Amino acid sequence: MSEITPQIKKFLDLQKLGYIATVSADGTPNISPKGTIIGWSKTQLAFADIRSPDTMTNLKTNPNVEINVIDPLLRKGFLFKGVAKILSNSNPYDDILKHYRDSGIKSSIGSIVLVDVTDISEVISPLYDLGISEEEIKLKWKKHFESL
Repeated sequence: MSEITPQIKKFLDLQKLGYIATVSADGTPNISPKGTIIGWSKTQLAFADIRSPDTMTNLKTNPNVEINVIDPLLRKGFLFKGVAKILSNSNPYDDILKHYRDSGIKSSIGSIVLVDVTDISEVISPLYDLGISEEEIKLKWKKHFESL
């Protein structure tokens, strides 16, 4: 699967944290949390460069990325693979920046990364393989938070 469906876009809108994996020029990995991952089109994701010096440096030498966004309570989500390009002042930069501002992001945004998605995989916890239902997982978390 490589299309960002309305279901996936909605999922991304609800989740406030994902992780971007890049590789540095010397081959070492970098994983960076991002709170701005959005489905921009049927084939593209975007995220903002708010505090991402290593990610941005790595993308300049190797534009390949993996992006992992998981619902931490339901333990389901998506893994996206793609090729990134850094935008700093041309379309669709202005449109994406406006989207972030309209959604309430006030942080300084240095640039925007647009990712052409080449593959999308579902990520599902092995708990489901054991026959544990989504309702049972929800109940576990509900009990956990009630005990705090």
